Amino acid sequence: MSTATPPARYDLPWKAALTHAFGDFMAFFFPHLHAEIDWSRRPRFRDKELAGINFGAAADSMVADKLVEVCLHDGSVQWVLVHVEVQAQRDASLALRVLDYNYRIFKQYEQPVASLVLLADEDRKWRPDAFHNRVLGTVMGISFSAAKLLDYAERIDELLASHNPFAWVTLAHLRTQQARHDANQLYAAKWQLTKLLFQHGWRRRRIIELFKVINWMMVLPESLQERYWQSVVKLEKEHKMEWITPLEQMFLDKGRQKGLKEGLEQGIEKGLEQGLEQGLEQGLEQGLARGRKEGALVVLERQLVRRFGPLPEVVRNKLAQASLAQLTAWGDMLPEAESLKQVFE
Repeated sequence: MSTATPPARYDLPWKAALTHAFGDFMAFFFPHLHAEIDWSRRPRFRDKELAGINFGAAADSMVADKLVEVCLHDGSVQWVLVHVEVQAQRDASLALRVLDYNYRIFKQYEQPVASLVLLADEDRKWRPDAFHNRVLGTVMGISFSAAKLLDYAERIDELLASHNPFAWVTLAHLRTQQARHDANQLYAAKWQLTKLLFQHGWRRRRIIELFKVINWMMVLPESLQERYWQSVVKLEKEHKMEWITPLEQMFLDKGRQKGLKEGLEQGIEKGLEQGLEQGLEQGLEQGLARGRKEGALVVLERQLVRRFGPLPEVVRNKLAQASLAQLTAWGDMLPEAESLKQVFE
């Protein structure tokens, strides 16, 4: 079983967190702008319209892109569009791209557009906040608000004490970057953040949403993820709160039991050839892996049916032939997908 740390995922976690708590995002990273917005009027997400505006190929380093309609306290305009971009890596074309996005959105809606960028890269000196082109008395360009995630790297105690959920998300992102090549360090950070979920008195829905964020972002090797799930189940019982659905837990247990049974059978067979101890170890490992895959397959298939209706035979065959990693990736795509096709793309 591989112990290498899988690549971190930042796209789905940030999109989910922004959708769940946009007001908290603004209060944490852009407090001066947060004060200008009338939060008594609920923000409206316009991501479907954003997807329909032709931006061309999105940059690989852009992990989140949100368009939100808000109203201002001063009533100077009826409503304002806020375009938020989370940038994971240094990109020389970022400022020009922000100008392009801002203009295209303005042209589409003919309403004021505020562009905000969260720089989540690892270069402390890279801080773009404008693009201007001046020639023969003509100025074309944009100035925009930007926040830098690394500015919080030396403020860990402040992040731990803050009740704003984006302090917790920021900590998760920074810890994921720091432990990128050390699976044990990543496990320790993930477990600390999981326990921290209960120390802020957050409501159940927020805890579950942030639990999803941490599992999408802080991806562990299978062996450590298995250990993590076992610890989570104990934590659930202590706090009398279910994060893993009963269906998922049932198949986790069944997969584990089936894996043990198959592993013992294979281990005895291999033990005759390789030596009992080595054969049992290999057989258990393979059986547990197969059990986890079967459990993930059944859970994902059920979620797809509930979301999109009966599955075509070609989709069922595709699921049956997929690896555990692929099933996990498709499961991660499910919350954002608007069609069955998008899940597999």
